[in-house]
Amino acid sequence: MSIALLAGPPGGQGMESLSSHQQRLGALPAVPPALIDSIERSNLRGKGGAGFPVAIKWRSVASQPGGAPVVLANGGEGEPLSRKDRMLMEQRPHLVIDGAMLAAGAVGADEIVLYVGADHVGAIQAMHRAMTERTASERARLRLVSAPVRYVSGEETAAVHFINDGIALPTSIPPRPFEHGIDGRPTLVQNVETLAAVALIARFGDDWYRSLGTGNASGTTLVTVGGAVPQTVLIEIPQGMALADAVNAAGGITSDCDAVLLGGYFGGWVESSTAWGLPLDADALRQLGYSLGCGVVAVLPAGRCGVVETARILAYLAHESARQCGPCTFGLRAISAAAGRVAALTPTPGDLEHIQRWAGVLAGRGACRHPDGAAGLVASALRVFAAEFQLHEHDRRCSVASLAVAAS
Repeated sequence: MSIALLAGPPGGQGMESLSSHQQRLGALPAVPPALIDSIERSNLRGKGGAGFPVAIKWRSVASQPGGAPVVLANGGEGEPLSRKDRMLMEQRPHLVIDGAMLAAGAVGADEIVLYVGADHVGAIQAMHRAMTERTASERARLRLVSAPVRYVSGEETAAVHFINDGIALPTSIPPRPFEHGIDGRPTLVQNVETLAAVALIARFGDDWYRSLGTGNASGTTLVTVGGAVPQTVLIEIPQGMALADAVNAAGGITSDCDAVLLGGYFGGWVESSTAWGLPLDADALRQLGYSLGCGVVAVLPAGRCGVVETARILAYLAHESARQCGPCTFGLRAISAAAGRVAALTPTPGDLEHIQRWAGVLAGRGACRHPDGAAGLVASALRVFAAEFQLHEHDRRCSVASLAVAAS
């Protein structure tokens, strides 16, 4: 397969210059009159986590009243396990800007906001340099904004809220950003990987893009593979590739493992026996009850306890919550505290029962989807690590720690 998004100069050479970018791919094409139709035929889905059809989103923005729309290229990437957005911007910033320009032309936008996580220093520097290489008319439409270092900063309403008011917290919906976003105007919030894919579809067509996938899947996708592999790496794979093949492409596993965290902190745990055969395609995974999320595949190493890892992630999510409503302020914190006690082998009576009950009622009750993601993670952990949770609570013993002691 000819890699689409990361083709070109080796990543170690830094960002690709505009001259190299245009020599390799050609100049930014004029916006095709039927670009949205082509995107629909390509079956391109958003790469930010939700996997929503891109063409539907663009048509929704283009059809809104309320002044010229705004395009927000979302590179906030608050997910700790993901590297895809920051590395794409570091290496191929002009591909992202091309996609944003095409999006603006397709929906009638006159402004583009490049929203990049403040801690992604290399990405910010590359995007800034790329802006200086563009024409004066293009630069006039571009604005680079550093997103606060918070997990929720990349959520689309939080990004719009920050641009408008300097507060990177999710807001209640409706209205959604496509209806009432930056400066009250219709706003297309699109992940930077998605926009980079658009830049290629506009050049080479939807037939070409579909041909890159495996089976019924279309295109390629960026996946961060970590955990029980030689090192955490970002790879580009045909969408639809089996998870086991993606892990092998990342160097293969370095130890036995019982589970894989698929999709990142807002994804879920999957037993390794099931995970290896899963197709890395948003549509196919959704039908099977899983999520590709932001493209994270984290293989749990043999010496790590799933209960302990889940409690650690929950503590992080509770700390990073918006703290704007009861489900996050009280519900998520209570689940995190109980999971922490179980993980530390110091449970209080009923902790596991409370985790199960609270996780069941948490989803759908928050002002944003932050508690929903946490609830999904907990539900998957309770299923995959059921025996280990029971061992931690009832016997106050960890099988992983016991195995470590026995091995020594």
